[in-house]
Amino acid sequence: MAGPPVVIWEQEVAALLHYRELVPRLEEALGKFSRRDSREVIQPVRTTLTLQKHHGFLGLMPTYMENDGVLCTKCVCFYKREDGSSLPAVQATLVLLDPEYGNVKAVMDGELITGMRTAAVSAISAKLLMRPEAEVLAILGTGKQALSHYNAFTEMFSFKEVRVWSRTRQKAESFCRSVSGPVTVCVSVQEAVRGADAIVTVTSCTEPVLFGQWVKPGAHVAAVGACRPDWRELDDVLMKEAVVYADSREGAMAESGDVILSGAEVFAELGEVINGTKTAHREKTTVFKSLGMGVEDAVSAQLVFDQWKAITSQP
Repeated sequence: MAGPPVVIWEQEVAALLHYRELVPRLEEALGKFSRRDSREVIQPVRTTLTLQKHHGFLGLMPTYMENDGVLCTKCVCFYKREDGSSLPAVQATLVLLDPEYGNVKAVMDGELITGMRTAAVSAISAKLLMRPEAEVLAILGTGKQALSHYNAFTEMFSFKEVRVWSRTRQKAESFCRSVSGPVTVCVSVQEAVRGADAIVTVTSCTEPVLFGQWVKPGAHVAAVGACRPDWRELDDVLMKEAVVYADSREGAMAESGDVILSGAEVFAELGEVINGTKTAHREKTTVFKSLGMGVEDAVSAQLVFDQWKAITSQP
């Protein structure tokens, strides 16, 4: 009979999960997802329940990887908070199960895992689509996703300048104090993205904040916020002029206001580029629309669990 599930808290996740192991696992998982082989990945589009009273949503993200023996689901609550709110915008829990017996093997705090796997996938998009000579990174937003993206991008790439924009200078300056390297605080989005080679949008905006006329031709944009069909971060000009990539075509068509409301076509999934079935248009302006997928959570959770077993000598 199986024992009680392991509980892995955020501080333990932080000690166990590192981009150098996570990124190759996610690249492999994205490729498997895009092959649409049910023995490799079964993952429905996220199911969402509206929490109307609290201006939020509950998302359920199950994934089964038969060949790898991984069964996982994530419960994630996300909210549209007022500026200055002390309440969290996102809370997530991951559950790892034994696919043969059905018992829960581990329950993990999902906030750090979500932040790191999201940033890692954005960095993978930049690895595939950003011009190799890129020198300037602009980050729009200063929350937890901004921090995880700063860490992933500066670990994987050598930028000469990193810029940040926030709605308040106080938040931008606080962000600068929280990171390990120099960051330029910009007073406007236009100033932050002018001439930038890579742009990361990690805002809570529901209306466009980044406009195509400000974006340097050939830049790469990783668009992470606006995960609802009626929320936007990018304007129609940018969405229609850029070559648009996504983690999941079905997810983008169901959940991304930037894609749905602009009428833009998703050219390819990242996994298709990894598999060599679609082209990486580095010479053009590109947008990666990130929605997040259960398979990303599943491989991340399995990696954390494997690391935990290794250091605790568990079978």
